[in-house]
Amino acid sequence: DALRRYSPTLMGPPPIDLAQALRIADAGDVAEPDGPRGESELRARVGTLSAASDLVVALGGDNSITYAVAQGADAAGLITLDAHFDLRDGASNGSPVRRLVEDGLDPARIVQIGIADFANSAAYARRAADLGIRVITLDDLRRRGIDDVVTEALEVAGGGRAASPDARRGIHLDVDVDVCDRAVAPGCPASVPGGLAVWELRALVRALATDARVRSADIVEVDATADAADGRTVRLAALCVLDLLAGVHARKEHA
Repeated sequence: DALRRYSPTLMGPPPIDLAQALRIADAGDVAEPDGPRGESELRARVGTLSAASDLVVALGGDNSITYAVAQGADAAGLITLDAHFDLRDGASNGSPVRRLVEDGLDPARIVQIGIADFANSAAYARRAADLGIRVITLDDLRRRGIDDVVTEALEVAGGGRAASPDARRGIHLDVDVDVCDRAVAPGCPASVPGGLAVWELRALVRALATDARVRSADIVEVDATADAADGRTVRLAALCVLDLLAGVHARKEHA
């Protein structure tokens, strides 16, 4: 609910009211989306919305929703903006990537951007490597630059440079706010010092959303009750929603 206080207005240039330029709908909440019943409802609702939308955006809550949202959207590729691999055993906010792979998502079409030092065990790094997941660490991202990384991520998750967009199956974008620096995301339980700056995350989100193969996205690990007094984490999440919408608008402008 905290995210809904912000209006989808893109100031430009040029100035654009996204609420008028795009058809935007709020599909409501799913109770307890991290349980079996909630996952089933979330999967079904996303499936219905995805069939009629250019982009479905789910707001968390914790990272466990990535599993049901990506499945509901029938995603064939996955890009994560996350400090962690999310390859843990069991069903939790630390396991959605592993669960998706076990249920048939091709790990060769998974790209994980922002994996951080001192935030993951060597065992999960080896698991990602053994699966063939493309890992772009935080240091790699800053060395290579956002444009280069976005190009590679879309190529890998999209199934190759020569692949044409599939009208039914696309890419899911998982935006875990813990990829950001703790100073800008205190309302994210696992954020640590040294993560992405706000401008870096927003640039990644908007650039990735510009590609029409990105058909679904989530923004997760935002706890408004644990946020700073100025609501900076919620504000960041809201800006990411707006950047997703701006990306969709850019698709239409360049079509």
